[in-house]
Amino acid sequence: MFVLPLSPPCGLGNGIMKGRSGPGTISGGIAVKIGAPKEIEAGEARVAMTPDSALQLMKLGYDCVIETGAGAAAGFSDAAYKAAGVQVVKTGAALWKAADIVAKVRPPTTPETKKLREGQLLISFFYPAQNDKLMEAARKQGANVIAMDMVPRISRAQKMDALSSMANIAGYRAVIEAGNNFGRFFTGQITAAGKVPPAKVLVVGAGVAGLAAIGTSTSLGAITYAFDVRPEVAEQVESMGAEFVFLDFEEEQQDGAASGGYASVSSPEFAAAQLAKFRELAPEIDIVITTALIPGRDAPELWTEDMVAAMKPGSVIVDLAAERGGNCKLTVKDEKIVTDNGVTIIGYTDFPSRMAAQSSTLYSTNIRHMMTDLTPEKDGQVVHNMEDDVIRGATAVYGGDITFPPPPPKIAAIAAKPKAPAARELTVQEKRANEVAAFQTQTRNQVGLLAVGTLFILLLGTVAPASFMSHFIVFALACFVGFQVIWGVSHSLHTPLMAITNAISGIVILGALLQIGSNSSILVVLLAAISVLIATINIVGGFLVTRRMLAMFQKS
Repeated sequence: MFVLPLSPPCGLGNGIMKGRSGPGTISGGIAVKIGAPKEIEAGEARVAMTPDSALQLMKLGYDCVIETGAGAAAGFSDAAYKAAGVQVVKTGAALWKAADIVAKVRPPTTPETKKLREGQLLISFFYPAQNDKLMEAARKQGANVIAMDMVPRISRAQKMDALSSMANIAGYRAVIEAGNNFGRFFTGQITAAGKVPPAKVLVVGAGVAGLAAIGTSTSLGAITYAFDVRPEVAEQVESMGAEFVFLDFEEEQQDGAASGGYASVSSPEFAAAQLAKFRELAPEIDIVITTALIPGRDAPELWTEDMVAAMKPGSVIVDLAAERGGNCKLTVKDEKIVTDNGVTIIGYTDFPSRMAAQSSTLYSTNIRHMMTDLTPEKDGQVVHNMEDDVIRGATAVYGGDITFPPPPPKIAAIAAKPKAPAARELTVQEKRANEVAAFQTQTRNQVGLLAVGTLFILLLGTVAPASFMSHFIVFALACFVGFQVIWGVSHSLHTPLMAITNAISGIVILGALLQIGSNSSILVVLLAAISVLIATINIVGGFLVTRRMLAMFQKS
């Protein structure tokens, strides 16, 4: 979370706030400081500012400050921060007092909220939909709050999407935790000691976390299955080497663009068909990773008690939705349990924190990009533009008002193209009728062109000398025959550009052959023979080049 002690916000009418009079200074000429305190929640090892991100923030015109030991759990020492030019303060209270912008991972606790002051900017995970009292407390303190979990899921905001960054890590780490508790290899092996079958992994939910889990599982050699209520993600799943689990059930799903990229609530009939499919799969699956969440709701129950009972001893369930109640009926938040039939169920909620160095690097980069948008001139001045879709969407408290929930973004996520209606299968009679119609149309066009060409030649013959007409007729026939012969070759055998050059060469060859067979002079015959040779080389060379081009796309 970032807290910036700015002067009282001005310009509320146009949604823009500037809290400083000059580059890198607040009103009064004091340099603006961005600070990151040490996370006080038990088990939280991440930090919202790394030495590298601090260097980038300094380029925006800010000074950086950090509490001593804030990055130690993530592998970033105080010495590394000092080497990057970051000021290290001894206590959290000193940091909150000194920093103008405070970067934090977890939502502020009640004691931390009391340290807020008027005009400060807070940037952190905030979860405003579940923290009404926290928003009210920040409003009373006069602070402005940007919730990193509320960044709109539009293309321009992907670089600030902290939820996706953390979900990516959680999906990867879920597979690692599953492997740590699974008693066999992921990949199949045939050894002198016997054959080891590959593990079978089912990933429920193909969002960011689900796709990360799928990628990790397939790379480890497991047979991976994936399910999602959005059938349009099947191609993504299959492109990663997993098999998508389809239901024999048709239901029109709300497009993900309308719900911020999340799945929508399914009908009771669809949910019943879904559970029936899971019951069918449960006895064969070794590892289940559930990731299904719907914004503003408790996690849907997708893996019931009887499904757990049907699984083989030694199987593992990793429930990434444990913080919101869990997708598995037996999940216990922040604990690992083993059922009576030997199934391990992991309900940890700190997967990103278990990879603190990587998580801190990605999260601090998300915050740095947010600060880049808040500092358009790179002059150390915060411009809180409430007309900007990203900034407005992520702002929970601003100017003494609670601004959550935000209005829908003006630029919505790109919706999937509606399915085109399936083409009706033509009958044999209809296909025959279409072929006859196409042939008749082609015949009429060709006859019309020949008639026009003949009329043109007759008219030209009335005014042109006989010597000219004999050569002109040869040229016209060469063009017609050469075009029909060469252009008729399938484009899969040569490029369109090559087809045009070959057609011209074909015209040259036919014209030259007619001249060779005539009673022309020796010079005309010699020139015609040279033309045939050169044009033949061009055609043969063109096809050889095309063959080599096609060979580049063929497996050896």
